[in-house]
Amino acid sequence: MIHIVIDLEMNPVSRSLREVRKFILDEVIEFGAVKLDENYQLIGEFQSYVKPEFCEINKHITQLTGITNEMVADKNGFVEEFKKFFDWIGTWDMTLYSWSPSDIKQLKSECAYKFPSFDRVRMANQWIDIQKEFDDKIGLHSNLALKHAIGAMDRNFEGTQHTALADAKNTAEILALMQDDEAFQRTMQPVIDLLKPKEAANSIGDLFPELMNMKFD
Repeated sequence: MIHIVIDLEMNPVSRSLREVRKFILDEVIEFGAVKLDENYQLIGEFQSYVKPEFCEINKHITQLTGITNEMVADKNGFVEEFKKFFDWIGTWDMTLYSWSPSDIKQLKSECAYKFPSFDRVRMANQWIDIQKEFDDKIGLHSNLALKHAIGAMDRNFEGTQHTALADAKNTAEILALMQDDEAFQRTMQPVIDLLKPKEAANSIGDLFPELMNMKFD
C-alpha cells in the first residue's frame, strides 16, 4: 500500500461558456503530488503543468499561483497529463489524499467531461480529505487553511504557497504526523488549549488571530 498526496491548481472557465460550465467550472492547470511508502516516508514526487482547453489563465490565477499562459503554451491537455499522473502512481493499491474535497470534486467533474472512460468512482472511493480528518482530530468545526495547519504544528510552510508540489509536500507532513497519536497530541496540545475558551494566547494565536473565532468541541 502506498499513499499519494495530491494538490491541483485550477483556472476558471469563462462565464461566457455557458454550455461548458454546465459540466465544469474550472480546469486543472497544474498537478503536484508526492508518493509515500507504507511508513509515510517520501519515495517520489510528481509535478506537471496542463494547458487549459477553454480559457487562457486569468490574471488573478497567475498572481496566486505564478503560472502564466506562456508556461503552459506547449504543455499537454488534461487527459494526457492525468494519464501520466496515474502511470506515475503505478498501482491501484493506494490511498489518495488532498487538503479539502475540492481536488477530488475537480477531478471527478473534469474526468467525466474530458475522460469519461476513467473509473472516477473507484478513484473517489480511495480518496481521503486530510483537512476534515485534521479538523476532527483537534475538535475543530471550521475548515483550517493548509498554511494555518502547518503554522499550528509550529512549522514553517516549505516552498511557495499555491504551487501544487509545495502544497502536496506540506500536506504530506501533516498526514505523516497524524499517524502518531502521541506525537500529534504533543505537538498540537498548545493549539488545542489556546483555542479553548481561555484568556491564554501564544505566538501561534498571534500569527493566526482568525483561529480564535473558530468553534471547538
